[in-house]
Amino acid sequence: MKSGHLSEYFKQVAWKPLSAVDAEAHRSNQHEFGGVGKLRAILGDDDRLEIPTTFIYLNDDDPEPMQEKRWLSWYDTRRNQPHRSAEYRLYFPDNIVTDNAAEGDLLIIGVRPDETLMAVIAEGGSTIERQLIWLFGGGDLTHPGYSVQGEIEADQTRLEFASRYILEQLGVVVEEEAPNYLDDMLTRFGGKFPSTRIFSAYARDTVEHFDLVAGPDAAIMAMMEREEILFRTLERHLIGDRLQTGFGEVDDFLQFSLSVQNRRKSRAGSALENHLEHMFGTLGIVGDRTPATEGKAKPDFLFPGTKAYHDESFPIELLTMLGVKSTCKDRWRQVLAEADKIPDKHLLTLEPSISANQTDEMQQRRLQLVVPSGLHQTYTAVQQGWLMSVGGFLELLRKRQRDAGL
Repeated sequence: MKSGHLSEYFKQVAWKPLSAVDAEAHRSNQHEFGGVGKLRAILGDDDRLEIPTTFIYLNDDDPEPMQEKRWLSWYDTRRNQPHRSAEYRLYFPDNIVTDNAAEGDLLIIGVRPDETLMAVIAEGGSTIERQLIWLFGGGDLTHPGYSVQGEIEADQTRLEFASRYILEQLGVVVEEEAPNYLDDMLTRFGGKFPSTRIFSAYARDTVEHFDLVAGPDAAIMAMMEREEILFRTLERHLIGDRLQTGFGEVDDFLQFSLSVQNRRKSRAGSALENHLEHMFGTLGIVGDRTPATEGKAKPDFLFPGTKAYHDESFPIELLTMLGVKSTCKDRWRQVLAEADKIPDKHLLTLEPSISANQTDEMQQRRLQLVVPSGLHQTYTAVQQGWLMSVGGFLELLRKRQRDAGL
């Protein structure tokens, strides 16, 4: 087992689309996932096991997953009939996750290193379904029954930004730190979190090799990955100190926990905007960050800027709006209401493997998705033909800037 690999968090996995019988099982007396013969490869040949299991339900609409800790029962119904071959069943108790299951949803059963299980149900056709299939190496889901991946090969599944993001949707926190920088950060920042701009600049300074000119896609990913690791390193230390001091009331702890979650969510989006602003400035791209367009609308970036946008004589076809969201979910539609004068909008995200349903709608709404090229392989071949890279977006901006004589 190597540090920073998927095998640290899952030993084996199996997946299948839920059949009508599976999805309706919680309404019958069976409470059973069917077609489990292949699961002997990961659950073994014991006559009967009751395995502690975390059930999780995920879709693209709810900000937080449904979760319940129960058990799965792995059971040979013929254990008292030695003259007959084994017939295994996989039973589950009533829980909020299976109550929300529907035919066509994806079921993933993962064996954790502590031998507990995770039973994940993802809504069929959703982005999170596609992301999980990509993470665990799933392929065609049209055939019935389970697909099983035995011992996950650590050497082949190095965790990077996209895979860490997907694991965190499951509540699996990837433990990766940059301890060599902790003392420097504590001294430099006085034992607290600095502003996002200051922290982003610090993260960039610690990245040894990135080339904004020759490799802007890789550079953005390198800066974001480094900032993520540095942030988690500093956060873990500061949270540890706070936990040691204790909390007088339960409400104090809950408020502290909420502040940690909110800081994580807001920081990721701000960090991406910070690094993009640095890149645009370094490369001589003319534009404004969070300018006012109409009413209270403030797109993340506007090129070549506010003055040109409000100049009635400036050609509309040379205006470019860029929304920035580290992760999309359904929030991408917010971009459509910004910069009314610009009919064709752009959105840059780091979210892997967005569903075809979502990207089809984006195209229909005249929204072009911009994704760093290193994440393109998480999308389908058809989607990849439509996606724009960061480098491609920069070329578009340069051309429009030249055409505008700027």
